[in-house]
Amino acid sequence: MPSPRSIAGLAILILSAAASPPQAAVKELSGDRIPAANGDLIVHPVEHATLVIQWAKTTIYVDPVGGPAAFAELPRPELILITDIHADHFDLETLEGILFPAGKARIVAPKAVAQKLPEALRGGKTAILAAGEKVEVAGVVVEAVPAYNTTPQRQKFHPKGRGNGYLLQLGGKRLYVAGDTEDTPEMRKLQNVDVAFLPMNLPYTMSIEQAADAVRAFKPKIVYPYHFRSADGKKADLAQFEKLVGRDSGVEVRLRRWYP
Repeated sequence: MPSPRSIAGLAILILSAAASPPQAAVKELSGDRIPAANGDLIVHPVEHATLVIQWAKTTIYVDPVGGPAAFAELPRPELILITDIHADHFDLETLEGILFPAGKARIVAPKAVAQKLPEALRGGKTAILAAGEKVEVAGVVVEAVPAYNTTPQRQKFHPKGRGNGYLLQLGGKRLYVAGDTEDTPEMRKLQNVDVAFLPMNLPYTMSIEQAADAVRAFKPKIVYPYHFRSADGKKADLAQFEKLVGRDSGVEVRLRRWYP
């Protein structure tokens, strides 16, 4: 007869498996392929602020929300980046579902997010970064970049010091995921960015004019508009954004499907 301890352990495993997304039907990641050292970078939009980046054997989830089932067919992550506390960036149920059984995955988050994590996920599983701080996870160097509103009437949405954008160094490339932010001085001073993801939904982040002007200032080689739908369902005019960036900027604007 099994011991009470083994029965309890089996119950935990059964409950955990029931809460986790199925793993049998994982597909090869689709999306844009960007040449990099030791293999292409793959950019896979999910929805709104959520995306998956893959390089070599490393898979990165950015702001995974929407429930574990949304990620059931995607490769398990080695690294999870969370930019802010709002529900379109941070969802504990999704996070916990993704992390089982991928126990090796590390989380990188600002302090405000880490404070909302249960102790089991805080500990050594989460690297808490403030602006300017760096950590290396699975061969990827992650640096926190300030993400905040600069327009006085919008500062209530994203005060300075709470959220992060992230600069990623991998495969000899520099990627910038802006998170919830306007065109801050820190963004405009960025250099040598190969791929950037910029939000543009009012009143929460920035206008297409602000975003385009910032792009012309720091000149990423490729820019993806993302996070461009507001709470009322209205989407930013991406054609106008592309026009404002202009061909003379030397920046390639990639318009992809971020909303199913």
